[in-house]
Amino acid sequence: MKFPRYELKAEKTLTVFEFLSEGPKGKIAKLVQYSETNLQGFYNLGFGDKNTQTGEIDDTVITNNEDSQKILATVAATIYAFTDKYPEAWIYATGSNKVRTRLYRIGITNNLAEILKDFEVFGLQNGEWKIFEKNFEYEAFLVKRKNN
Repeated sequence: MKFPRYELKAEKTLTVFEFLSEGPKGKIAKLVQYSETNLQGFYNLGFGDKNTQTGEIDDTVITNNEDSQKILATVAATIYAFTDKYPEAWIYATGSNKVRTRLYRIGITNNLAEILKDFEVFGLQNGEWKIFEKNFEYEAFLVKRKNN
């Protein structure tokens, strides 16, 4: 994505990334975590504010720091880094609610041509995975790095 993004800190495994959102609400720590699911090679992309007490992701907080485009570009950068290390991984993502899932769909739609250069993208619709297309609502998303 050709948008500004935040500087990332990552663990050696490239499964946990941290960055700071900066805006009117101040500096807010964010986390992106890739967790393997019960299906081998399938990872859940978790994202949200870093809970200052537990150090874990809180994906229910609405920060509204007026930097959503920069945040989405930063999360996209983690997908590139993660799939550089794990090129066969399938990444599953959905929002914690319908509004966030819609926000992710809009982000994918607005950058689809560029995303499709490097990734296969699918959307979950009525329990069925379909090739992602613009102007359709999806319940979740699945991406895989193309073998270039």
